[in-house]
Formats: sequence, C-alpha cells, structure tokens
Amino acid sequence: MNLELLGWNSFFANNFEKYCQEGYTVGRVTLEHKNIYTVYTERGEVSAEVTGKMRYRTSSREDFPAVGDWVVISLTQTEKRAIIHVVLPRKSKFSRKTVGIKTEEQILATNIDTVFLISGLDGDFNLRRIERYLVLVWESGANPVILLNKADLCDDFEGCRQQVEAIAFGVPIVVLSALNNQGIGALTPYLSQGKTVALLGSSGVGKSTLTNQLMGRAVQAVQSVRQGDSRGRHTTTNRELMILPSGALLIDTPGMREIQIWAGNESFRDTFTDIETLAKECRFQNCLHDSEPGCAVQQALSEGTIDYQRFLSYQKLQKELNYLARKQDQKAYLDEKKRWKKFSKSLRRMKKR
Repeated sequence: MNLELLGWNSFFANNFEKYCQEGYTVGRVTLEHKNIYTVYTERGEVSAEVTGKMRYRTSSREDFPAVGDWVVISLTQTEKRAIIHVVLPRKSKFSRKTVGIKTEEQILATNIDTVFLISGLDGDFNLRRIERYLVLVWESGANPVILLNKADLCDDFEGCRQQVEAIAFGVPIVVLSALNNQGIGALTPYLSQGKTVALLGSSGVGKSTLTNQLMGRAVQAVQSVRQGDSRGRHTTTNRELMILPSGALLIDTPGMREIQIWAGNESFRDTFTDIETLAKECRFQNCLHDSEPGCAVQQALSEGTIDYQRFLSYQKLQKELNYLARKQDQKAYLDEKKRWKKFSKSLRRMKKR
C-alpha cells in the first residue's frame, strides 16, 4: 500500500526520519477498539497495540494513538501484528471534553484536512449548535465546510443557508440531500487523493447516509429519525478511517447530541468575529457588554445589527471556555504535584539501595 495514498507527506516524513534510521516502519491508525488498533502500512493492514514502555510514559489519554494518527511501529515476524512505539506529531486534531465531571481531552480524530460539519434541514436545524461545532473545528486546525443536508425536507433551504452564512463568515456552505444523492458533486474539490475528511454532526443528520453515498455502497447502517423532533439514534459507534473510491480518506464520528467544548480563545474569536470586532470599539478594554457606557456591542444589539440569540450564545460559550480554562489550570497543578510525588518516591527508593 502506497503511504501517499493514506495521506503521508513531507510533514510526517521529516518527523519520522530518525525512527526510520533506527529500523522502524510507520503506519496510520484506522480503527481503535479497547486498546487494540487497526493500522494501515505499506505491507497491508495489521493489528497493533502500544508497548508497555509507551503506556508507562504517557500521562494522559491524548498521548495514546487516535484514529488518523501516524505511528512508529515494529512488525512481528509474521507481519500480521505490530507494536506501536511512538505517535508522530499531529498536523491537526479534533477534540472535545470527555463526557462527565473529569476535565480531560478526548481526541476524536487527527491529521484531518477538512471537517464536513453536517446539519439537517429538518426539525433539528439549530444555529446555536452549528456555532458550538465551529468553535471545535477552528480549534482542530482543519478547515470547516458546512453541509446542510436533507434539502428534500425543507421548503426554504435558501433562507436557512442565509441564516448560516450570517454566523459562519467565509465558511463554504453546501446544500444537499444525501438520501437522494443530490448536491454531493459539490464536495468533489475536498475529496482528492490522500486528503482526509472528517464528518461531524448530531445523531440523525445523515452522516451514515452520506458515508454510504461517498463510498458507493452500504458500509454503515442507517436508522430513521423520530418524527417529533427529527432526532436519530447513534448508528456510528466507532470512529473509523475509510478509503473512498476518489482516493480521499473519510473519518465518520459518532453522533453527539450536546458536544462538550474543548477549545481556546482563538477558535472562539474565529467563530464570533462579528462580535469580537465590535468589542474592540468599546470604550473600556475590559467591557463585559452589559451596562457599561460606550459599549459598541450593546449599541449594535439595540440597532439590531447583531442577533440577540447569537449574543447570548457568545456569552454562554465564553463562560464555558473560562470555566474550562480554570479547570485545566487546576488539573495541570494536580498532575504536576502527582509527578513530583512519584519522582520523590523513586529517589527515596534509590537512596535506600
């Protein structure tokens, strides 16, 4: 298997050079299941697991391989199994906060060129959800393309497109119907050989249907959505990298009803460039855009040039990111304290010897 067909380029080659000289080979993770990985290599598909040394050295979940990663491996004598020694530096990574109370990063996919952010044009159409997803996509380092699916169920898809254009400045928007295979040709420029695309969206927006259309055959189960709220069940339960007939690589992610934000201020500003630009015109640099005199944002709200619901979304996401930053700082402090405790314990053992 030609590595270039899997997305290999000079960025990864430069980072792999020293390992190549030591006799290691390389592969790309296509599937993860209970700490066992499926890896594509030049010699075909192999099953792999990380070394005990690597497992010992990793301090958090994001240090382990994820779907899309390029990994340094050594093949067994049968060449049907491999040992993963190192994860090569990532060109991009798409993450969210883990579900629950723990403040940890969960990497959904890596080394992505384009993210297809899919929203259904049915009863589940939600501008606020698109804003949340955009924050994560900008954070990933990949380029977003918004797909408005189920055009066959919408009487005013052009009006919906205009609403999305008003919150996603400069982001390409494609209106299509995956079920009827309409409008999918507009995705061709993003699906060239060796390029990696990830699908992102809530359950029921049609990710599995689109995957089947792009693959040219049924590779994923498709379930109907509820009539009451147009929401569907999780038909994709694992992230998997697949090779499309066009030569592009596709990663379908499980549907996420309420995605947990894992991002920084820069991606937040990229999502809300209209409000952030206005905020620079406020009289005070630390303006909270509440009741301060000379607030350009409040003036825009009163004039109707900024949608009030978008402003509330802006405030809500800003609070979430500030809270996340505080939790991350606390976790970093506790992790550092734990490492020093472990190091001190090792020193005491050495002295006793």
